[in-house]
Amino acid sequence: MARQLALPLPWAAADLAREPLVEMPSNEAARHWLAVPDRWPMGRLVLWGGAATGKSHMLAIWSAEHGGIPWRGGKRPAPPAPIVVDDADLVDEEALFHLLNAAAEAGQLVLLASREPPSRWRIALPDLASRLRASLAVGIGPPEDALLETLFARLLDERQLVVAPALRAWLLRRAPRDPGLLRELAARLDHASLALGRRVTRALAAAVLADLAPDGAPELDQELGLDFEPDEDFASAADAPSPIRLPFL
Repeated sequence: MARQLALPLPWAAADLAREPLVEMPSNEAARHWLAVPDRWPMGRLVLWGGAATGKSHMLAIWSAEHGGIPWRGGKRPAPPAPIVVDDADLVDEEALFHLLNAAAEAGQLVLLASREPPSRWRIALPDLASRLRASLAVGIGPPEDALLETLFARLLDERQLVVAPALRAWLLRRAPRDPGLLRELAARLDHASLALGRRVTRALAAAVLADLAPDGAPELDQELGLDFEPDEDFASAADAPSPIRLPFL
């Protein structure tokens, strides 16, 4: 009977809050303003940036440090604590408008995150647009190669998972440039290695990566053969697809 590998669960805010942020120029401005909430105009800060720029990670860390409570829309009253709104550009406008008013009346801080700066949101409520324009908006740049390399190495070290440097570099060149998916990649490498009872070889890494991102499934190319010992997982040529099939589902 084939062994079943448990799929990693989605990363919760508590997991992100426990993981140190990799400090890089791309997030320097955001880190600066997160550290001085008393200087936020109107008590509000909007972090904006594309996918995989670390917005949710920063919100989770800030929430843990300041007792922030996530708010996801609806007619619930503003909590009696700092308020954190992820994907703020997707929540109901009227609900967000009332939230900002209630937080201002209560003197509570509001930390928001979005893909675009508020000036680019399509806002129908003029009063909401006015309040958001009065908020400080700080952009986060795309993750640098050095940030992804540092993060991936840390994730592997935390799992005590040994991956040859050349193989790690190969994985990074082909993996999605998304810190969340790098966490999942490290978890799946760990699960596969344990379940199959083998070290992380070239073929195992390729199979895990193909399972994680099937639309961009890599082929094992000649580049893999440069810096590695012979790998018993290869059928013949170095550019042959991985023979390993992982029973993830």
